Amino acid sequence: MLEKLSRTFTDIFKTVSGKASITEKNIDDAVEQIKMALLEADVNLRVVRRFVNATIEEAKGEKVLRSVQPGQQFVKIVHDRMVALLGDSKQDLQLKGPDTLSVILMAGLQGSGKTTSTAKLGYHLKAKGRKVMLVACDLVRPAAVQQLILLGEQVGVTVYHENNTDPLRIAKNALSLAKKELYDTIVFDTTGRMQIDDSMMGELEQLRNLVRPDETLLVADAMTGQAAVDIAKVFNERIGISGVILTKFDSDTRGGAALSLKSVTDRPIKFIGVSEKPDGLEVFHPERIASRILGMGDIVSLVEKAQEVIDEEESVELEKKLANQTFTLQDYLDQLRRMKKMGSMKNLLEMMPGLAGQVSEEQLDSVDTKHEEAIILSMTKKERVNYLIIGPTRRSRIARGSGTSVAEVSRLLKKFEKSCLMMKKAVKNKKMAAKMMGGAF
Repeated sequence: MLEKLSRTFTDIFKTVSGKASITEKNIDDAVEQIKMALLEADVNLRVVRRFVNATIEEAKGEKVLRSVQPGQQFVKIVHDRMVALLGDSKQDLQLKGPDTLSVILMAGLQGSGKTTSTAKLGYHLKAKGRKVMLVACDLVRPAAVQQLILLGEQVGVTVYHENNTDPLRIAKNALSLAKKELYDTIVFDTTGRMQIDDSMMGELEQLRNLVRPDETLLVADAMTGQAAVDIAKVFNERIGISGVILTKFDSDTRGGAALSLKSVTDRPIKFIGVSEKPDGLEVFHPERIASRILGMGDIVSLVEKAQEVIDEEESVELEKKLANQTFTLQDYLDQLRRMKKMGSMKNLLEMMPGLAGQVSEEQLDSVDTKHEEAIILSMTKKERVNYLIIGPTRRSRIARGSGTSVAEVSRLLKKFEKSCLMMKKAVKNKKMAAKMMGGAF
């Protein structure tokens, strides 16, 4: 996610932060590198100019040049400018209360991930406690209706559809049913085409006038860079959008669309697509994304993800096992599965300060949890409880059963042993620190 841009900013900041004093020339050189990095990232030219001018103006003030830590002051200015560029703060969906029907209209071109995003949004709203209905109004793309039905089944959300060629009639019938059956949110998946045309916009305008949406969300592909920004501009001028869902954000190495959208359209990014999974839609936090772009990580999001998959009681139980040396390979397997729920290893590393873009794909491949999972699943219950009984004969059997080699089985056992020691020390240090803190007061 935005690896190239993140690496460039990390290198620039290393140079600036290492200086005991900073001059106007240092600032000019750093800003010039930032400008080139943003242009290479396909950020809108006017946006880059505004960003650069505002950064120079603020960075050349006395509070930076005469600061005790001028490098850090400069980094803070760039961070604040980046947050402003991305939209200042997260923008929630403006929906009515649970007793009144809220309407969301989804728009976008074919291939932008509109139908998938509709289902993901339904899943997100359902998790928030809302009763959601999705409506299949994309009658142009072959199998779009069937795709939404299948996705709706996967995420456990009702999908309304008809064997009808009139999207307005379908929308009208869906609204009546949603009100009758007391749904509080209805999401319309509308027609997408390969390119913007008058008939598409005309149909969208009619649908918008009929359903009167509380939110009109444009689904745009982050990988298309400035093309996504241009598309958003046209949609906003014709039908008026309230926000953007930026798909394929996890695959976007440049960031041109994310960094240009708010400034060009004056409409916020509300969600980003970070995976193909039903829960692969995240609320867009400008300050967190800015930190990740600048190589500062995103600890808040990392902690939130951990809290979603780690129960507090289980955490206490795990700590006891580590302290009493009863942590087993089965426990290790359970932890691996929890980690998988948090997302890909690549995305997790990007949230850690200083690690964004610093670990190659080859290095990530070596952290292969699938192989480790297969090895442990090939063990007997006795072996998982007591790994010390796993001798050469057992290792050969486990390797055959998991489709791996004896060397890989041995490597996992060594890694498990080291992990137990490290985690035991961490628990011990935590208890010691708590004891010292308790004795200090």
